Amino acid sequence: MTGRHEDVPSDPFRRAPPLSSLHLRTPRLAPAGRRMSVPAVLVPPLADDQAALLARLTEDLDTERLWWLSGYMAGLARARPGGAQATVAPVPAAVPGPLERLTIVYGSQTGNAKRLAERLTAQAAEQGVPARLLRADAYPLRELKTERLLYLVISTQGDGDPPDDSRDLVDFLLGARAPALKGLAYAVLSLGDSSYPQFCAIGRRLDERLQSLGAQRLLARGDADVDIDTVAAPWLAQALTAARGTLKPAAPRLGTVTALRSSAPVPAGDHREHPLHARVLANQRITGRAAAAEVRHLELAFDEEAHYAPGDALGVWPRHPPQLVDAVLAAARLDGDSEVTRRGQTLPLRAWLGERLELTRLARPFLETLAQRSGDADLQTLLADADPAALGRLVEQRQVLDALQEWPVPWTAETLVAALRPLAPRLYSIASSQREVEGEVHLALAPVHHRNTRGERWGAASHTLAHAAEGGRLRVFFEPNERFRLPADAARDVIMIGAGTGIAPFRAFLQERTAAGTSGRHWLLFGNRQFREDFLYQREWQEAQRRGRLQRIDLAFSRDRAAKVYVQDRVRERGRELFAWIEGGAYVYVCGSTRMGDAVHQALLDAVAAQRGGDAEAAREYLQALRVQGRYARDVY
Repeated sequence: MTGRHEDVPSDPFRRAPPLSSLHLRTPRLAPAGRRMSVPAVLVPPLADDQAALLARLTEDLDTERLWWLSGYMAGLARARPGGAQATVAPVPAAVPGPLERLTIVYGSQTGNAKRLAERLTAQAAEQGVPARLLRADAYPLRELKTERLLYLVISTQGDGDPPDDSRDLVDFLLGARAPALKGLAYAVLSLGDSSYPQFCAIGRRLDERLQSLGAQRLLARGDADVDIDTVAAPWLAQALTAARGTLKPAAPRLGTVTALRSSAPVPAGDHREHPLHARVLANQRITGRAAAAEVRHLELAFDEEAHYAPGDALGVWPRHPPQLVDAVLAAARLDGDSEVTRRGQTLPLRAWLGERLELTRLARPFLETLAQRSGDADLQTLLADADPAALGRLVEQRQVLDALQEWPVPWTAETLVAALRPLAPRLYSIASSQREVEGEVHLALAPVHHRNTRGERWGAASHTLAHAAEGGRLRVFFEPNERFRLPADAARDVIMIGAGTGIAPFRAFLQERTAAGTSGRHWLLFGNRQFREDFLYQREWQEAQRRGRLQRIDLAFSRDRAAKVYVQDRVRERGRELFAWIEGGAYVYVCGSTRMGDAVHQALLDAVAAQRGGDAEAAREYLQALRVQGRYARDVY
């Protein structure tokens, strides 16, 4: 998994009506966004009826009134018996007036945009800038017309597509319903990969659209490549300076804010820069010997306390194998013991290549350096975007070693280290539930391995994992995927659609719901190449079906017959039954490659349209409403 992962929980106080009864022309985004925070913050200490009353009370309150209410409640608490013994005393806090704040909205597929937005929010708090942070699908679109200061941090996926959590925001802003925004000041930080033709396309389109709607651009858009901090760090600093100069809050009023509980410390393994060390318990192949592609099942344990939820991913920091490092050194004609300093850190060249720099993924900046140093006319033409598809094929099919061998030029250790981009962790969907495996985490992965005319090539993290010996150690971290969560209502049905290793999170889903004793039904639609060789976790699914925990399973094995059948074909075939489950309140989850995810999305559109008189636009709005409700979630990569 490389592309991930907040969906909107269902209303915990009542069952949602069938979607066919809803007015779908204008999706009700704001109520869904408000409901998001209620289950996480208000429900645990309150009875359901109390939580419902509180949710209704606070539903339409602005920031100023919420601050006032928090102080009023704190005063009530201290006046009640036992209130004087509170361990945390109320502290005066400056309450900014309404709208005198910075709104930070992020759209993230793999977590990078989210991390930058969180960093910006934390820095704003440190500097006294009032700010709120929202994921794109939680932003109440009706507030846009009254917004005064908005920062967007958003990535571009695939061929110029928005992250899944940003589709509705992007469609709204680019569509006819977007309001005039003459009172808005804004800035955009865009993330992408310059090796692809549509580099930062979504950020660029939103930046241009906001300006065309009358908004004032506070600072130039930042287009961050895979070496994100090179652009992001100075952009964040400029953005904070601009926010301080733009926000002119009224004289602060004192309100009372009482901490109800101390903040829990963030576990070290919750962030990629502070990884946990996982111990390998098991590493075994789970596809047949004749399978075209190998899939492995790993079981890891931790010495430290570890927490994750079904739907989350495990980030893995890879290490390049010594033979690859040696081959790169030979191709560049360099000594691995040469010491090199980069950004204040000095290491031997071999260490930089082995653990710090990307060797298995080509990047446009490296190719541009090669083109400049070699003077190769064909490479220069390729980089001039004369044929974007050809550049895309080059990036996907070749690695750094191939480029060094094809365009040999003189290198120094310093110039090579400067030309290569930093090594990035890889994300894998977690295939287990802690209710079932407690302190362990399980993975299912397909190692990337192929041979070209120059020799063998591997994927960085998949090679690290595939060759991890039992008892060995790996550097990992947990990447939350709030957009891919099981329904809070245990009675809801769940439809799981996946292909290949996209089955991993669904194994976690079923383990979680089985251990919790939920009453909702489960339906798996799974596709792969061959039944005998590639039915991943076959025995577990069959046992779950025998015990009545998996109520339905539909399979598509594309190489078992002359006419190829894929999982999207099963979706179309079962369209009537799928629609009936969805109308009954089921949640739909899709996991697998982007290509598979797009094919399944089209199949769902076709299935819904067939049940709604062939109206394609109604089907599109139906799935959009599902996504807004958090009942249609995708984890594609």
